[in-house]
Amino acid sequence: MLTMMSAQPAARIPPSEPERNRVNLAAMTHEDLDAVLAIEQSAYSHPWTRGNFSDSLNPLFDAQCLWLDGELLGYFLAMRGFEEMHLLNITVAPARQGQGWGRMMLDALSLWSRHEGAQWLWLEVRQSNLRALKVYERYGFKQISIRKDYYPAGRQQREHAVVMSLKL
Repeated sequence: MLTMMSAQPAARIPPSEPERNRVNLAAMTHEDLDAVLAIEQSAYSHPWTRGNFSDSLNPLFDAQCLWLDGELLGYFLAMRGFEEMHLLNITVAPARQGQGWGRMMLDALSLWSRHEGAQWLWLEVRQSNLRALKVYERYGFKQISIRKDYYPAGRQQREHAVVMSLKL
């Protein structure tokens, strides 16, 4: 069962027996940032900083955490625009990848975006991130363009971003 919560963080205490396997999507809070950063740093070579996440916890953004029985599975952050939503970060904990959690978060973001009046969902993804590109393509995103030298790539190198969009 997936429940969506907007303002209150998900319970972080062990669930009672009937609540096991309960999945919650809850608004990201400052209290979640240690767990979010642990996943972010384990998933990426150039992770977002605490400040990046903290700055995104305001009404211009939708920042959500996906929890299973008190375990943080992943999170996403999106920014509103006129009739569009821009997905800035979506991450599933490395140990939980390949289990459908990313798709579940994309479903939630798509529904919420439609509710907010968005007609398009936009994102950028590293050109080398073939796994993510496949996920987005299977979800229905189309490649629109390339942003040259968009991402840091180490040793003062840069990597191109693939710009993708989804008609909602």
